[in-house]
Amino acid sequence: MKPPRQFYQPLAIGAPTPLRELPVKLERMIHFVPPHVEKVTAKVPEMARQVDVVLGNLEDAIPSDAKVAARNGFIAMAKAVDFGATGLWTRINALNSPWVLDDITECVSAIGNKLDVIMLPKVEGVWDIHYLDQLLAQLEAAHSIKRPILIHAILETAQGVNNVEAIAQASPRMHGISLGPADLAASRGMKTTRVGGGHPDYAVLSDAAPGATRQKFQQDLWHYTTAKMVDACAAAGIKAFYGPFGDFSDQDGCESQFRNAFLLGCAGAWSLHPSQIVIAKRVFSPDPGEVTQAQKILAAMPDGSGAAMIDGKMQDDATWKQAKVVVDLARLVASKDPDMATRYGL
Repeated sequence: MKPPRQFYQPLAIGAPTPLRELPVKLERMIHFVPPHVEKVTAKVPEMARQVDVVLGNLEDAIPSDAKVAARNGFIAMAKAVDFGATGLWTRINALNSPWVLDDITECVSAIGNKLDVIMLPKVEGVWDIHYLDQLLAQLEAAHSIKRPILIHAILETAQGVNNVEAIAQASPRMHGISLGPADLAASRGMKTTRVGGGHPDYAVLSDAAPGATRQKFQQDLWHYTTAKMVDACAAAGIKAFYGPFGDFSDQDGCESQFRNAFLLGCAGAWSLHPSQIVIAKRVFSPDPGEVTQAQKILAAMPDGSGAAMIDGKMQDDATWKQAKVVVDLARLVASKDPDMATRYGL
């Protein structure tokens, strides 16, 4: 572990100074784009006005014979589009792949000053973050990159889950961590072929009673891991995200999974299909009724101390802090979404 005084020092001469605080950005959905498919990249200029983050995907779902085309397509897309306040990310190939070094070096050299975040798959421990951290610093120095490119880890192996707290604190470049349920299921030996979401056989039964039919209640396969990830991220001051929900036809299931993640503390989720953009935007924006109630609490206790009775319920400094989380997010949403600003009264 680095001594505290060295933690925020650049790792290469001429590299930008690491950030001490994450930029305050709305990231309700990370929308994945296959950059080698021209009919999809042609829609990116319009898409960039609808989503919070556009991610050029270079890893899973990109065939091995299309890896170079995907990388080149992402670089061309990044150069051509004005993303404005929308984040520009890429998911590179895994560190044990033959494509990853070119992914990193070519993307940073060509578009490093536009690239906000590199998503690193299959992170198992701090060693993966440290490798990318050092390499990025060297490339930033070599190519005169003005601000540090952040790292977003994907939690998709059992070892990664075991080391999640250390991963979250591994570098000042850490932006956040996403749950990767498909690879994680395989790593754990879980008996499911679903990508995210629940499973009807992962359930509990109500108690047996004479003459009564026992009720079956489906449980969330990912609750433990999501909660552990959220705690690790919150403790480190970075963001937690739910990953993919693979069944595009099940919009209700997608919304339920996203909402569980939102309530647990996730900042957003991946959207793999245009229909999931709307779901993520709705779910990861606080409900107007909740915002109104939170505003009442803040108004009743302006300095966050003491106690107040509101609508027959006792509020204190703990609920004031809860209310502030909701109102701060509402203000961030309102700054980008005029319709939600009107609904929030902000």
